[in-house]
Amino acid sequence: MLNAPQAIPKKRWLRILPPILLVYIVALMDRVNIGFAIAGGMDKDLGLSTTFAGLVAGIFFIGYLLLQVPGGLIAARGSAKKFIAYTIVGWGITSILMGFVEKDWQILTLRFLLGVAEGGVFPALLIIISNWFPNAERARANAIFIGGIVFIANFINGPIAGWIISRWTWRELFIIEGVMSLLLLFIWFPIISNRPDDAAWISDAERDYINGKIQEEQAASVASGSLLEIIRQQNLWKLVVIYFCYQTGIYGFSFWLPTMIKNLTSLGIGAVGFLSTLPYVAMLIGTYAISSLSDRKNNRKFYIGLSLLGFAVFLIGSAQFSQHIWISFTFLVLCGLFYESASSVFWTIPPVLFPHHLAGGARGIINALGNLGGFVGPLMIGWMTAQYSFYTGIYCLAGILLAGFLVTLTLPGTFGRAAVAPAHAGIAKAAKP
Repeated sequence: MLNAPQAIPKKRWLRILPPILLVYIVALMDRVNIGFAIAGGMDKDLGLSTTFAGLVAGIFFIGYLLLQVPGGLIAARGSAKKFIAYTIVGWGITSILMGFVEKDWQILTLRFLLGVAEGGVFPALLIIISNWFPNAERARANAIFIGGIVFIANFINGPIAGWIISRWTWRELFIIEGVMSLLLLFIWFPIISNRPDDAAWISDAERDYINGKIQEEQAASVASGSLLEIIRQQNLWKLVVIYFCYQTGIYGFSFWLPTMIKNLTSLGIGAVGFLSTLPYVAMLIGTYAISSLSDRKNNRKFYIGLSLLGFAVFLIGSAQFSQHIWISFTFLVLCGLFYESASSVFWTIPPVLFPHHLAGGARGIINALGNLGGFVGPLMIGWMTAQYSFYTGIYCLAGILLAGFLVTLTLPGTFGRAAVAPAHAGIAKAAKP
């Protein structure tokens, strides 16, 4: 039967996800290479304090705010493909310029502009995934996207960054990875399509299956309502807080991980780059396992909460055993199990909690405000290190993750049709005169 899952062609998994993965892998490498640059001597060459180093990492997310909602809306209403191509040019050039900085203000300005350039990419890519993968497949598609980019980017970025810096300097790191970004355009344009109706390679059976399922999801949504009405929804702000806490943990951890490993082991930057890959190996396992269980059980709340709690507990363990090098490092590796495991599950919620035509804007709001955690996490650890100690900052990071866990407990138990109906009913009621 055509409607049987095994009878539906799955070519979209091989044609859509790889270019999406590649684009965001390189974007993430350009975003996080500042951590390796600082651990590799940028702080000493330019006289950066730990507090300023944290600010350099975090200022990216202030710029990141600007295109979040516009990016989601442009992708939903226009061409996500063209929009992302423009941003690739912007962040590639900005990354190259980072290799030539000499002054504090230049570093801050370019990191801010890098954030602006990358700001709309994530919601735009999620829109493409939503256009190609119905809700029953979306958590797995998101897991491959989110888990894949973080795993591959960090798995290859550590050794590559360590090798480039040890072979040349941190300046060449920015220049080489910036050039890699610009080369993406030769892959992105020929391969990607915004939606099934734009693709010549897709079979009729696969196109009909995707369009039919997505039309069913849209029919279950209420077409009326406005972004203002979505903003009034309590669950939107719960999602913002949860995502903020999670991003604080993710970026505090990822930015300072090379420094943590270097301080813990006293090894050179090449060895630090290699060891920094191990938490991301654990991340690949955790992300796949939790997203698969979430799809099977349809209990998004439980698996988001588990990820936040597990991340916090292992961070605390690493700080508690900081005098025992390899025990502490083992806890850092175990943090990887929960590093991105909530993200793939988390991003299945907006498309079913909000009407389809507003889901892009809702995702933009959540991603924009939640990603302020990327500003808070690195800066908080840098400031805590200057004022108290490095591990005081780690304990604070764990505390914020635990706060996110507590807010998660207040979400609906599941996010299937039963959970969506009350939220949509509230919007419909608000839209009535």
